[in-house]
Amino acid sequence: MNDKVFYVTTPLYYVNDVPHMGHAYATVGADAIARYQRAKGREVFFLTGTDEHGQKVEKASKEKGFASPQALADSVVLGYVEAWKLLEITHDRFIRTTDADHKRAAAKFWETVQKNGFIEKRQYEGWYCVYEETFWPESQLAEPGHLCPDCKRPTTLTKEENFFFKQTAFADAMRAHIAAHPEFIAPELRRNEILGSYLEAEGGVHDQSISRSNFKWGIPVPGDEKQVIYVWFDALINYITAAGWESDPERFKKTWPADVHIIGKDILRFHAVLWPAMLLAAGLELPKKVFGTGLILNEGKKMSKSLGNSVDPLDWARRFGVDTLRYYLLREVAFGSDGSISEEGIQKRYNTELANDLGNLLNRSLTMLDKYCGGKMPQKPGPAFEGDALRAELTTFWKDYSGAMDALALNQGLDAIFARVRAANQYIDAQSPWKKAKLPEGKAEVDNCLYNLVETLRLAAFALSPFMPAASAKMLGQLGLDGLLDARGNLKGTTLEAQCQWGTLPEGHATAKGEPLFPRAEAAAV
Repeated sequence: MNDKVFYVTTPLYYVNDVPHMGHAYATVGADAIARYQRAKGREVFFLTGTDEHGQKVEKASKEKGFASPQALADSVVLGYVEAWKLLEITHDRFIRTTDADHKRAAAKFWETVQKNGFIEKRQYEGWYCVYEETFWPESQLAEPGHLCPDCKRPTTLTKEENFFFKQTAFADAMRAHIAAHPEFIAPELRRNEILGSYLEAEGGVHDQSISRSNFKWGIPVPGDEKQVIYVWFDALINYITAAGWESDPERFKKTWPADVHIIGKDILRFHAVLWPAMLLAAGLELPKKVFGTGLILNEGKKMSKSLGNSVDPLDWARRFGVDTLRYYLLREVAFGSDGSISEEGIQKRYNTELANDLGNLLNRSLTMLDKYCGGKMPQKPGPAFEGDALRAELTTFWKDYSGAMDALALNQGLDAIFARVRAANQYIDAQSPWKKAKLPEGKAEVDNCLYNLVETLRLAAFALSPFMPAASAKMLGQLGLDGLLDARGNLKGTTLEAQCQWGTLPEGHATAKGEPLFPRAEAAAV
């Protein structure tokens, strides 16, 4: 067993707004990855949290009448804590950049990089976007109006003395690392964006201003408390803070490097250019993967308050069900790509795949098992049935499912499950066990059919657990497998790989048919 902790992170969400669907998508995706790794038997450290410093927060706290920026942050953070609780996010730590250990780690990191010769003080004049909290070279501004290339709002020509990080010193090393480890930035589309726009573009990598002197809400620069650490230089350090870099070297050794940073494509450059350079400057190992997710669109259009088309993930979770929302987001939108959602879409997925395909398969199979076998598993099929079509599908399941999940292709992992569910429903019609049960010689064929159907459900229940924890637990309960899977996705006394193999259930194992798992009436009501 690998004794390296599997370390997965989400972005730190900025406390200038409430959780939106993009936040939910990235966090549910990271949670599915964490649950999958736990079910495989890995020790997991799953980090999420909030980014709370910077000029925007200081400005917003005054405009909204808060006593301090900290008071604003404390208020907004409650929304994230409650949202992740509702969506059953199993993070091991919720970090805030205002946490005491993070402030210590950020100061120590600054001092380390400065001692290594990669931070120096300079006079600087440049175009500053207060919304993105970023200085931009004039050559990268959108015209007319010196607009920020990210948010398209006007920048301000600003002159100040601050500290610079010598990012250019690491451009060659970063290019070499990506060439040797193309999986470092994923998906491939995102890697090409970083190479084309930054690492291989003229002027794409430049020394980075990493302190600010025109506001106070931030971590003070060690040795110069008139300035605060630039919000991105501060926030990125959270990943090593939480792993124990400053506080627990033994835990850090076991946890770092991160296995995957899940981040939105809009902040990819900070994680794929600035963060690796910072780590190299401090003499630390780079993360194994930076994975950029796409945008969540509403019926093909980018969500925004001005358009009035924003979708509240908590509203959808309450209306359609937490498991349904988790399933829909990761089924509908390929992890790493832009994708569109809609109320019609989530209702269709519920009715067709969850109610008709999976729920119906569970109900039909256990009903027939009750009728023909007294609710108990028949004998495991012998050599005479080795060529069974559904059995063949189940014996290749783990390869297809785990291959997709290990590659973070979460929607393809779900494809692998539902391909078997659809095959099982077709198998029932083809086998017609109700007809064979009437024949004197038909018992062996009925037993074979029912054994394979229940095994399909068992594999599906375990494999769905990273995506739909509550529904998975209910399925396992009806299959007589209560207690094997805990609320965080850990399997007791077994592993997900072991449970995703055909032929595990013994003869005589009792099932317990229950209420319909996905009643269509419930979908219509929402």
